[in-house]
Amino acid sequence: GGRAMRLRLGVFASACLLVEAVGVALFLRGFFPLPVRSLPRRETHGDPPAEPAPPGRGMVSNWTKIPSPLFKKVVIMLIDGLRDDFVFGSKGKQFMPYTTQVVEKGTSYSFIAEANPPTVTMPRIKALMTGSIPGFIDVIVNLNSPALLDDNLIWQAKTAGKRIIFYGDDTWVKLFPKHFVEYDGTTSFFVSDFTEVDNNVTRHLDRVLKREDWDLLILHYLGLDHIGHMTGPSSPLVGPKLREMDNILKKIHISLLSKEEAASLPNLLVVCGDHGMSETGSHGGSSEGEVHTPLLFISSTFEKRSGPLTQPELVQQTDLASTLAVGLGLPISRNSVGNLILPVVGGKTMREQLRFVHLNGFQLSRLLQENTPAYEKDPGYEHFKIAEKSHGNWIKLYLEGNNSEILLNLGKKVLKQYLEALKTLSSSLSKQVAQYDMYSMMVGTVIIMEVLLLLLLSVPKALSNEAEFEVPLSPPLFSLLFYLMCLMLCAVHVVVCTSAESLCYFCSMSWLAAVGVMMLISGLMCGILSAIAKIFENSRFPLKNPVVSSSSWSEIDVLILAGTIGHVLSLGASSFIEEEHQTWYFLINTLCLVLCQELCRNNFRLKECDPQHNATVKQNFDGIEEASECKNIDIPATGNSKLGKATSSAEFIKGSDKWISLASPWIILVCCRLLRSLNQTGVQWAHRPDFGHWLT
Repeated sequence: GGRAMRLRLGVFASACLLVEAVGVALFLRGFFPLPVRSLPRRETHGDPPAEPAPPGRGMVSNWTKIPSPLFKKVVIMLIDGLRDDFVFGSKGKQFMPYTTQVVEKGTSYSFIAEANPPTVTMPRIKALMTGSIPGFIDVIVNLNSPALLDDNLIWQAKTAGKRIIFYGDDTWVKLFPKHFVEYDGTTSFFVSDFTEVDNNVTRHLDRVLKREDWDLLILHYLGLDHIGHMTGPSSPLVGPKLREMDNILKKIHISLLSKEEAASLPNLLVVCGDHGMSETGSHGGSSEGEVHTPLLFISSTFEKRSGPLTQPELVQQTDLASTLAVGLGLPISRNSVGNLILPVVGGKTMREQLRFVHLNGFQLSRLLQENTPAYEKDPGYEHFKIAEKSHGNWIKLYLEGNNSEILLNLGKKVLKQYLEALKTLSSSLSKQVAQYDMYSMMVGTVIIMEVLLLLLLSVPKALSNEAEFEVPLSPPLFSLLFYLMCLMLCAVHVVVCTSAESLCYFCSMSWLAAVGVMMLISGLMCGILSAIAKIFENSRFPLKNPVVSSSSWSEIDVLILAGTIGHVLSLGASSFIEEEHQTWYFLINTLCLVLCQELCRNNFRLKECDPQHNATVKQNFDGIEEASECKNIDIPATGNSKLGKATSSAEFIKGSDKWISLASPWIILVCCRLLRSLNQTGVQWAHRPDFGHWLT
């Protein structure tokens, strides 16, 4: 055989830990993809693009400024936890008569907005205002929700001198500090408060609607979401709350209509939800009820609805930011991946409509350029360039004063081309955000699994007397295997990195680092194989002096193994994850009872000292005491007086220790019971009264 390097077990264990950390880091880097980002907003003051230049020499469009606003005042009414069927379903018809009438017969456009998971308020506000898709990493980073630094609608409006008033969930105040001329934040912390949290928003309405000194009013109502959390979406409390929301909407709408003069621009009322709720009333996941929310645009400038009612069209939640930016005459946020919702600007002239979609397409293609090296091959980008060319031709006809049917039809065709391009651009950008980097995740997982195997194989060594682990250095077979594996993995790496369209983090690493990781994987694999070979060798030639091994398992060993496996298997179901603490409670209680039985058996039944039992007891709390008891029997034979004294004091300690060790499982059980009722968490029992409430 070859030489072998002997490692102390401590060194071996710490090496394993380090390698494990590398694997976990790689996995997490693949699981939390970096968001699609543009430059920070300080550098965003570029001029808006002009209209595409018409072909031919010397012809230039004279429209270079950003289009002027389409609406004078905009009110955004955001109802937390508003699910699409609360407005468009049977509940809407029953409890929201005014809204239903506006949707069916009024001057409005209704859509179902699809949110991206995680469906939690904070990332959803970001999506609505920036048009970008916050990743899961945002939830972790933003537990204390600091100010939003990305380019966003609120910041653009404030920069353009618009006066913004906000009432509602104070998350907005934290996200946009110093952006509102007037605000009043309500807290979402007291989930049991259904009424005050909304009255605190509504009490300002009469006063504000009479005034003329604002351009954008944002209201965020939390009551419905609280009802959902406490009692679920089908509880009798939902109806009256929807009716209250309906009356508020009616009040705002009538007030906005009465304010409009014939000469001035019309006003716009937007009603939306940030996320829906599941059948149990919670949210955060990606079920249909959680991601589908209503989105209504109500304004006197829209045409009255006529004809049979159709199912509302599905749009993305991120589309609101670019639509509102156009409506308010602001530049579209740099990181937005949304599309302009065309019907909202459908009343404008063809030239204006083309200008709007061109601005949107330009912004999306620029974002794509900044995030994708091979952006020119992207189908969305190609479509956009084609549409831009036809747009130029259209402008040429327009400037020549050609005002016929041809112009209108060509315009419609160009518009269609643009919308196709926008859709494709938007989806390829969204994919980049929501895409997991599978390759990095796989490499990380392989490393973690190998370390686990190695640790499992080294357990018998660790429990034997010689706490050393042999690392085979140069058996010829293994060195050959090592090089072969390295070569094979490097080949796989090259193939994956050259074929993958998406950007892998692992592919963007330097070659040295990547080869290092490949060598690590191969080395671990060889270690595992050599350990397995050793075990087979030892089983064929038994050792001359076999280590006494107690092959009989105690009940505690079986319980711990079964509990661990059961717990791991339970994490396959999301409802078990939500209620994971229940699994823990169950396992801890069972363990305590088994320990109690074991301690009773050790302390009362077995007074005579059989060595076989002594071996199994060593694993438990009082292996030490039991051993001292054994000494007690054969020590007096030595006749050593000093030892005799020592044992009598040991016996005295033994008495009090015995009772402490017997009482400890029961004390732990009592503490666990108190902890359980201190705070009811999870989803199912969260509404139960708990000890924590009583203390508060």
